[in-house]
Amino acid sequence: MKGRNMQRWRDPKKDPRNEHKTNLITPEGYAKLQQERDYLWKVRHPELAQKVQEAAAQGDRSENADYTYNKQLLNKTLGRIRFLDKRLEALTVVDQKPSDQSKIFFSAWVALEHEEGDERTIRIVGPDETDPNQGLINIDSPLARALLGKTVDDEVVVQAPEGPQIYYVLDVRYLR
Repeated sequence: MKGRNMQRWRDPKKDPRNEHKTNLITPEGYAKLQQERDYLWKVRHPELAQKVQEAAAQGDRSENADYTYNKQLLNKTLGRIRFLDKRLEALTVVDQKPSDQSKIFFSAWVALEHEEGDERTIRIVGPDETDPNQGLINIDSPLARALLGKTVDDEVVVQAPEGPQIYYVLDVRYLR
């Protein structure tokens, strides 16, 4: 079977790619996904469809690199739109602050101090809006799981590959 993309079979129940994703999202994260979906459908899709149509009008499609390339981009774009449609439908927007704002819950901004003295601020968000460079960490991550329910001055132990990491909660706040 030369040339076929053969993948090793994986048990779906044990495949880490099929782990349960939390369906929570902040209003800002939801708006960002919705903007991406709208851009892809209203701007990118028509552009690519036009390019495919123009390339197809040039004749033989089998040797037309423009046609092949733009058709692939169009299919990827349509796939992403379908994914976003399904994902947006499945998400639950958390737009309420918790009743006890002294504790760490979903969407909290948390200032932490590492046992070695390094300080950083993170926000606990859903998997669709995770961005470590901006301090947005997935609620399903070990750090976020360890922080849930904690308050200022609590010590938090996180199991990391290099061994247990100890953090101290300096501040907890919620936007809005």
